[in-house]
Amino acid sequence: MKYSGEKRQAVWAVIALYLLCFALRLGELFWLRTDRTIWGEAFLHKIAGIGILLLAARLLSVENLGFRSPKRALRSAQGLGLGLAVFVLAYGAELLVLAGQGEQPSLAVYVSAYGVNGNLGNQTAPLFFLLCLAGNLINVVMEEGLFRGLFQQLLERRFSFVAAAAGCSVLFGLWHIAAPLREWWEGSAGLGAALMQAALLALLSALVGFKLALLSRMGGLYLAMGDHFCNNTLSNLLHVLSAGQADQLMSLRIALAQVLSFCLVLALYRRWRNRQAGRAAVPLT
Repeated sequence: MKYSGEKRQAVWAVIALYLLCFALRLGELFWLRTDRTIWGEAFLHKIAGIGILLLAARLLSVENLGFRSPKRALRSAQGLGLGLAVFVLAYGAELLVLAGQGEQPSLAVYVSAYGVNGNLGNQTAPLFFLLCLAGNLINVVMEEGLFRGLFQQLLERRFSFVAAAAGCSVLFGLWHIAAPLREWWEGSAGLGAALMQAALLALLSALVGFKLALLSRMGGLYLAMGDHFCNNTLSNLLHVLSAGQADQLMSLRIALAQVLSFCLVLALYRRWRNRQAGRAAVPLT
C-alpha cells in the first residue's frame, strides 16, 4: 500500500513523539527506578509525557484531546463501573481456582508496585494509598491523552478509525515491554523468558489498547480513563493471598478480566455503531 505524503507525515509524527516518550520511559525504569522507591510508580516520564502531549497538541493543531468533555464525571463513573464489573468476575474465578487446589485464599488490601512476576511491596500507611491513587491518575491522564487522544486524532485525519486504533494499540502494546526487558537486563530473568513475557504483555496490552479506543469512540476519553484507572488501581490495591503467597495467579486474573472486558466492549461498540448508522448514512469505520 502506497501512502500519500500527508499520511506519511501523520505516521512519522506519531512515531517520533512515541519514541521520545518511550526513551524517557526507559530512562526512568532502567536508571532512576522510581517505581522501586517510596513512590512505587514510575511517574516522572509520565509527567514529562503530559507536557509533551500538550505542547505537541498545540503545535499540531489538535484543539481538543478529549479532556473537555461536559460529561466527565458520568463517563468516568461508567468506566470505573465497567472495570469493577469484570474484575469482580476475574477475582471470583481466581478464588475458585485456588480453592479447588485445596488452598484457602483470601483478599487483602494494601499498596504494592507492579512487577512482571508478581506485585512488589506491602504498604498500609495512608500516605502510600494517596501516592498510589495519584500515580495511577497521572498514568491514565498521560497514556489516554497520548494514545487515545493525540495519536488517535492525528492518525484519524488520514486513516479510518479502525486503522488508527489498530496502529495506536500496537504502540500501546510495545509501550509495556519495558518491564520484562528490565527483568532481563538486571539478570532476574533469562532472555527467552523475558522475550516471552514481553510478547504476551505486548499482545494483551494491545488488546486492552484497542478496547480503550472503542470506549473512547463511544463515550469519550473519560470513559476509557475510568476503566484504565480501575484496572491499574485494583492491581495495586486488592490482592489474593494463598499458601503464604500473594497474587500467585495475578497474570491469569488480569488476562481473564481484559478478555472479558474486550468481548463486552466489542459487543457494546457494535450495537452503538449500528445505532449511529441508523441515524446518519455515514461510514463509522
